[in-house]
Amino acid sequence: MRFIVDFFIWLNDILLKMTWLENLIMKLLVDVFGMTQDTYIFNAVSFFFFDVIKIFILLSALIYLSSYIQSYFTPEKTKKVLSRFNGVFGNLIGALLGTVTPFCSCSSIPIFIGFTKAGLPIGVTFSFLISSPLVDLASVLMLASIFGWKVALVYVVLGIVIAVIGGTFIDLFHMEKYVESFVTETEQLDEVVEEVEEITKQERRQYAWDQVKEVINKVWIYILFGVGIGAMIHGYLKPEWVEKVLGSKNPFSVIIATVVGVPMYADIFGTLPIAKALVLKGVGIGTVLAFMMAVTALSLPSLVLLKKVVKWKLLLTFMGIVIVGIMITGYLFNFYEYLII
Repeated sequence: MRFIVDFFIWLNDILLKMTWLENLIMKLLVDVFGMTQDTYIFNAVSFFFFDVIKIFILLSALIYLSSYIQSYFTPEKTKKVLSRFNGVFGNLIGALLGTVTPFCSCSSIPIFIGFTKAGLPIGVTFSFLISSPLVDLASVLMLASIFGWKVALVYVVLGIVIAVIGGTFIDLFHMEKYVESFVTETEQLDEVVEEVEEITKQERRQYAWDQVKEVINKVWIYILFGVGIGAMIHGYLKPEWVEKVLGSKNPFSVIIATVVGVPMYADIFGTLPIAKALVLKGVGIGTVLAFMMAVTALSLPSLVLLKKVVKWKLLLTFMGIVIVGIMITGYLFNFYEYLII
C-alpha cells in the first residue's frame, strides 16, 4: 500500500506539479546566471519562467489530446456522448474532478479550454474551473495540519458547493454563447469529416497540431502578461502588508479579505503560511479562508487569461458567483467558528 501511495505522489509531482521543472529553473538561475536565492527578484523571475513554461506545456498537451480524440467524432456524436454529464450531476462531476487536480487558477485555464473544445457542457467546465484551484487532496491534509480536520472538511464541502452552484447558474443562463468562438469552433474538423469517411492518423495528428497552434496564437500574449503580473506580486508583495490590512476584526473583514486577495497570485499552498500567520494574529478563521479562496480562485492573472477565452458577460457572472460564494463562506465560518475550532 505504501508503494502505491508513493507512486501516485511521484506521478503527481512529475506530471501535474512539475517539481522537476521548478527545480531545473531554480538551478539554472543560480548556477548559470548567478542569481541569489530568497531575494525578491529571484522569486519573481523563477516564478515567471516556471509558470509560463508549465502553462504552455499543459495548454499544448491538453489541446492536442482533446483535439486528436475529437477527430474520431463528429460534433453530433460528441454532443450525444457528453450530454449525459449535463445538469447538477455533471457539474458535481466537474467539481470533484477539480479536487484531484492540484492546479493554480492560471494552470486551470488550459484545462478549461481543452474541456470546452472537447465539447463538455459549459456548467461542467466552470465547476471544474472553480474547484480546481480551491480544493485538492494535498491541500486538505495541509489545512487539517494547521486548522484541524473539522475546518478542512467544511472548507472542502463548501468549495465543492460553490463550484457546483457556480456551474449550475452558468448552465441555467445558457452562457455558452459567451465563450469565444475560437475555443468552440470545429469547422475545420467538420470539413475533414465530410470530405473523407475515415481520415488517416497523420491527418488526425495534423488537425490536433493545428488546433494547438491556433489556440496558442490567440492566448500567448495574455499568458505572458498574466503570469508577469503574478510574478511581480509573488516577488514583491510582503505578507506583513496583508496582515496589517486584515489584522483588526470588523464586520467588513471578509469583504476586505476578498478584495485584497483578488490581485494576488498563488496556489493554496502559497497562501497557507500567510493564513497561519493571520490566525495567530487574531484574524477570524472565516476572514482567513475568504482571503485564501480569493487568492486561489480569483487571482488577477487568471482573470486576464480567462478574459481571452470568454466574453465580459460570462467573466463578470463567473466573478460575481465566486465572490458571493466566498463571502458567504467567510461569514459562515466566522459566525460558527466556536463550533469547528
